[in-house]
Amino acid sequence: MKLKKKYLPLIIGVAIAAGIFIGGKLNFSDTSDRLFTKNSKKDKLNRLIDYIDYEYIDDVNTDSIVDVTVNGILNNLDPHSVYIPKEDMERVADNMKGDFVGIGINFYTYKDTITVIRTIEGGPSEKAGIIGGDRIIMANGDSIFGKDLSNNEIIKKLKGPINTLVDLKVYRKGEPELLDFTVKRNHIPIKSVDAAYKLTDKLGYIKINRFAESTYKEFKKELTKLQKQGISELVVDLRNNPGGFLGVAEQIVDEFLEDDKLILFTKNKRGDIEKSYATKKGDFEKGKVYVLIDENSASASEIVAGALQDNDKGTIVGRRSYGKGLVQREMELGDGSAVRLTVSRYYTPTGRSIQRSYQNGNRDYYDDYFDRLKSGELIDPEKIEVADSLKFTTPKGKVVYGGGGIIPDVFVPLDLSMQNETLTFLDRRGFISNFVFEELEKDRHAYDSISRDEFIKYFQFDDDMVLQFQDYLNEKTKANITFVAYNEEVKQYIKATLADQLFGNGAFEEVINQSDIMIEEVIVLSNRGD
Repeated sequence: MKLKKKYLPLIIGVAIAAGIFIGGKLNFSDTSDRLFTKNSKKDKLNRLIDYIDYEYIDDVNTDSIVDVTVNGILNNLDPHSVYIPKEDMERVADNMKGDFVGIGINFYTYKDTITVIRTIEGGPSEKAGIIGGDRIIMANGDSIFGKDLSNNEIIKKLKGPINTLVDLKVYRKGEPELLDFTVKRNHIPIKSVDAAYKLTDKLGYIKINRFAESTYKEFKKELTKLQKQGISELVVDLRNNPGGFLGVAEQIVDEFLEDDKLILFTKNKRGDIEKSYATKKGDFEKGKVYVLIDENSASASEIVAGALQDNDKGTIVGRRSYGKGLVQREMELGDGSAVRLTVSRYYTPTGRSIQRSYQNGNRDYYDDYFDRLKSGELIDPEKIEVADSLKFTTPKGKVVYGGGGIIPDVFVPLDLSMQNETLTFLDRRGFISNFVFEELEKDRHAYDSISRDEFIKYFQFDDDMVLQFQDYLNEKTKANITFVAYNEEVKQYIKATLADQLFGNGAFEEVINQSDIMIEEVIVLSNRGD
């Protein structure tokens, strides 16, 4: 199956859209009392909006005009200064806070009904007795099934103030009547550590998907567990990590660097410089570290990689990172919306700025992935363009470059089998997840006797499962799809997705990593002591 180029932005969209979450908050006072200040630069805009509001022949939503105006202003600054509308702020805030108040389920809409994929371990729904495969029909007497309800509307019915109760009516396959559950809402974590486990006896692995408020606490917990299991080396997987809070990245770097080592410094428009140094609290300063990065590793991910690389600590493995060296700060606008405005640049310890140029506009900036694909740098490290004028040297004499991302110490090319357009598209669009759910629904008890470890290490599908998936896709898409070239890769994705739905807690990553060439490269480096 060959997908058109237009689907490729789906692969990197999340990294590009979410990579601006670095910074704190500013307070913003209302300036409405100064709207008509003589010679004010804001006077013209305010007069125009008021004029339209009061005099234009038709009714106009001036709020939407303001939104368009704010976006227009920000689009003329840099790609990472953005406006967040009021309706998006709660979701954005929850994501970066690291939790929300709800009932604790992973679900999707299956045949117009909210269907539980699995419950969150230790969460309210699990405690109440809800299980994977349950269909939630009603919440507090309101119907929550049918084509007219969006996911956002459903979530609003299930979320609510902490410790409040929601009465659910649930259909469970095999039960003659609907089941009643009363669930007490509570804090539900949005995990930023996807997986943490041992790759070998001495080599641990932690995958971080973003840098939220809760990330360091999650990371530290998993690192402590792995240290108790005897690891002396650690892989920190930052692939496809769009970034997050600068301070959280600093905390994680501090675990690896000795006291008083420079982590980074920032510089604002006035030339003010703020430096961040490692403290005494690091617990892995003597351990060996490998950091995995790719073209979607941005901002805070690059802070971690750059700080360790410039301090000659550990080994950076993968492909050139995204190239975002700008720092944002949030400013609330008084109506529930906010602006994330670029307020400074950050520099790695050697003085590198890794921000890519955005002089040719946002579209050119975001199309950089296509440029890298076309140039061949995702396959061949010799195709990575560097500038001698941006050459820097680490304390031990290693040459590093600024000007557009972190170049890894050990290059690993794009895996065109596991990371091809077809499989990535099918996974992101939910086709694999939905197919696995339907297969699981045929007989959930078929997997009761197999443990998580046994499933990950030994369970295998035969080729018939691939044929079933082909039939499923052809029915859903009305296409003629075959996986002749990707037979084994499809089985691996299906197994990983099934592991996720059965066990969660990093099972997907453990399965998919079994065929990951970057993981294989790190294990080779570890075994030979590099």
